[in-house]
Amino acid sequence: MEILLQQIINGLVQGSVYALVALGYTMVYGILGLINFAHGEVVMVGAMVALAVIKVLLATALSPVLVLLLSLLAAVGVCMALGYGIERVAYRPLRHAPRLAPLITAIGVSIVLQTLAMIIWGREYHAFPQLLPNASHSIGGAVINEVQIAIVLVAVLMMAGLLLLVHRTRLGRAMRAVAENPSAAALMGVNINGVISTTFMLGSALAAVAGLMVSANYGIVHYYMGFMLGLKAFTAAVLGGIGNLRGAMLGGVMLGLIESLGAGYSGALTGGMFGSNYQDVFAFIVLIAVLIFRPSGLLGERVAERA
Repeated sequence: MEILLQQIINGLVQGSVYALVALGYTMVYGILGLINFAHGEVVMVGAMVALAVIKVLLATALSPVLVLLLSLLAAVGVCMALGYGIERVAYRPLRHAPRLAPLITAIGVSIVLQTLAMIIWGREYHAFPQLLPNASHSIGGAVINEVQIAIVLVAVLMMAGLLLLVHRTRLGRAMRAVAENPSAAALMGVNINGVISTTFMLGSALAAVAGLMVSANYGIVHYYMGFMLGLKAFTAAVLGGIGNLRGAMLGGVMLGLIESLGAGYSGALTGGMFGSNYQDVFAFIVLIAVLIFRPSGLLGERVAERA
């Protein structure tokens, strides 16, 4: 029972990160019908920028909490600018092109960002400093530390805030209008380009927060860290129903639980043939199963009409 509870806790923590990143995929897809495969690299850039700012600020007399907040603000600002630039330079000229063109462009942007990060920060793994006390707490025999608690709470607050923004604000109404019918929204006075750019920037801000969360949880940052995380978050978005915000949240949490439980029990069930080192396999098994049996995802797919 203790092992089961521990795996559930680990799955919820990991699933919270997947959900935040998956929201970036699903927001863009819901409005443009585009899979932004460069989104995982935006997560990596956020982590790298946060680490660079932390290293500079640690030499000052600022408190660790303030250092962490300033590094988060810097990462969010850089990632929002990066998201705007990606949309403006790479995707906007291809908005009415065949679907294959922006897909190939997204993969190209991903490779470019990885290469730039490797040039700027190097190939090596970077240690992420522990800025806050990280005491552990026992729940029914399972252990959860304060960083993991903070990850879950911040993820829940940000996801709730995003839902409020989309469903209770003027910007949210504009985003939903563009997602429903871009041509009709334009006739009603909605700035289509502005809404799409804002969507990219919001998704990139969530990616920056997720990058900081992953770095704080695992204690390392690497130029390649966004690739696998991005693929898993995409799987989470497909699982929940890509284009559906609530689906992305549900899919992220479910994928985290599936991975954690699979990694925890696969060794015992297969006689040691498969262990926790095969954890990544479960995400792609889920992706294949969803695409075969329920392509629209658990909560249904939402996609914009093409203008």
